Amino acid sequence: MKVKYELIEKREYQLRIAEKASSKNTLVVLPTGMGKTIIALLVAEKRLSKYPASKILFLAPTRPLCNQHKKTFEKLSDAKGIVITGKIKAEKRKELYQAYNIIFATPQTIRNDLQANRLSLQNFSLAIFDEAHRAVGNYAYVYIAKQYIKQSKFPLILALTASPGSTEEKIQEILKNLFINQVEIRTHFDADVRPYLQPLKKEFVYVSFDEKIKEIIKLMKSFLQERIGWLKQNGLLAKKPNKSEIIALQRKIAEQYKKSKNTFLALALIKLSEMIKVMHALELLESQGISVARDYLLKLRKSKKQVDRRVASSKEILLAIARLEEVFSKGYEHPKLSKLLSLAKQIHKQGKQAIIFANYRKTCEMIASKLNEQGMQARVFVGQARKGKTGMSQKEQIMLIESFKAKNFSFLVSTSIGEEGIDIPEVDYVIFYEPIPSEIRSIQRKGRVGRTKPGMVIFLITKGTRDESYYWAAFHKEKKMRKMLKEMQKKGIKKKTLKDWLL
Repeated sequence: MKVKYELIEKREYQLRIAEKASSKNTLVVLPTGMGKTIIALLVAEKRLSKYPASKILFLAPTRPLCNQHKKTFEKLSDAKGIVITGKIKAEKRKELYQAYNIIFATPQTIRNDLQANRLSLQNFSLAIFDEAHRAVGNYAYVYIAKQYIKQSKFPLILALTASPGSTEEKIQEILKNLFINQVEIRTHFDADVRPYLQPLKKEFVYVSFDEKIKEIIKLMKSFLQERIGWLKQNGLLAKKPNKSEIIALQRKIAEQYKKSKNTFLALALIKLSEMIKVMHALELLESQGISVARDYLLKLRKSKKQVDRRVASSKEILLAIARLEEVFSKGYEHPKLSKLLSLAKQIHKQGKQAIIFANYRKTCEMIASKLNEQGMQARVFVGQARKGKTGMSQKEQIMLIESFKAKNFSFLVSTSIGEEGIDIPEVDYVIFYEPIPSEIRSIQRKGRVGRTKPGMVIFLITKGTRDESYYWAAFHKEKKMRKMLKEMQKKGIKKKTLKDWLL
């Protein structure tokens, strides 16, 4: 395989990283749009040059991503690869593994074929794991990496991500699961990356609730406070908890209840379950809007689950639903929406494009509907159908992105599907309808802007709500992650033997 270097912009950091990654199992952490696939291409060329009869395995979580990587390889080199997914019949896949020396594949398919002995990794000189932050728990990457290290005559692993996470525990799990010997990280602050980055501005747009909404929030908090008080009195809580702490406590008590069937523990589980439902409703109201929170509470009222009906029939929530119905009937929505529409008008007038990220499909649908009503072309971008919910097929997703690239519409309103990997064109603006506490997702969202031209990231934040704490949570996690990875890059990772890794 020969790389067409005349088609690639010479970037020193890519060449340096590729050189280092050609001899040791490497985790490469680079901002979205900074050319992780180019590094993979350069390392693949070196491996095939060293082992001409060997093969390359390039893993990515989805079929569109696999196709995207194959397209890049074939555009920038004389490589001829094949994309292998579960859509191809098993026997045909077996033939294709033999026929091609560069395999782009989804991890679930490779895991299945390894387990069924349809594939041997003996002759693969490089395994590339894209979106490597997924290599935790039972995800297929973990099994494949272990089999690769066991089977290959000349193993080398290249792991790629924009962010592996902010906790040392998570990072160490990825390093262990992918047999990593060194870390190469570059950020916007590094001298060898800075020349290739465009100015990226941040803007914070704050909104406040009026008194009617504050009253509804007060009712929900009163419901929660009553249950927090009960849990404290009974020695199950020491301080005011957040949602994740409540979920963790629920799991712990559920384990205890399995063993004892104690009626006190059963009551505690009911209280915790009720709290989780109302915390979710409160989050929807604070960060999404009136209609989304109203729909959720009405769904609880109609639910067949006893705990859902208990929540919906409590005095505080009954009153909250009545107040929500009242403001909803008057056409009131979250104050973020009017701010967003005002921003969108300015973007539209400039003839620019934006991606608007929101956590929930219903919010995305509402935003797109309002934009289209005002003559600003918007389309909703969501994941595939699951658990009875409607969604987009991968073919529909690709067609929508191609239409966005062709500038057929101005606003792509996306759930988390637009954060990871998929080749969405660079835009002028990225708008966070709500901040998110995950540094991985925050980094991925921001990476959609400011690559080849100046851009702006806008955060819509409701004062005095979890919006503020979520923004700062992601900010501090990202900062902590950079510091830890820089330290690992500087000091190195103690090289382990195969025996050590497989223990």
